[in-house]
Amino acid sequence: MTDTLRWALQGSPADGDSRAYRSALGRFATGVTVVTCRDAAGRPAGLTVNSFTSVSLNPALVLWCLERTSPSLNAFTTSGHFAINVLDADQQPLSDLFADPEADRFAGLAVEDGLGGAPLLPGCLARFECALHALHDGGDHVILVGAVRRYAERPGNPLLYFSGEYGRLGG
Repeated sequence: MTDTLRWALQGSPADGDSRAYRSALGRFATGVTVVTCRDAAGRPAGLTVNSFTSVSLNPALVLWCLERTSPSLNAFTTSGHFAINVLDADQQPLSDLFADPEADRFAGLAVEDGLGGAPLLPGCLARFECALHALHDGGDHVILVGAVRRYAERPGNPLLYFSGEYGRLGG
């Protein structure tokens, strides 16, 4: 049997075309999260993240990745705690808000304080309250590993991200 699939684009990261590489990575559908914490002064910090994944069930560990140039890097690497808020399909506006570097992300948003004061966002499908477990080098990103201390979930459908666009299950 021959492979009849025709590849639209082929390349290697060594080619130096980061846009093409990002495009290929974008072919992997992900859920959408907002990761939150409080900085050393007690101010809330948060951003939209789709690089979230489980690492281990025992002990319960998760990870996510943050760009080294992010203005929020210091807050997340020094706070000691963070929360992963898994967004519901109807929360695209919240994802957009936390993806906007100019936005006042917490203005008028009713949040609960989780472990270490990490803001817990309303209406999410799931949330994971974590203690910072480890930091790892990830090239132009830092890999943050969290030890899950508490979690919660509710029924619903996830907000998805695929090929630069939001989506929903079945649609």
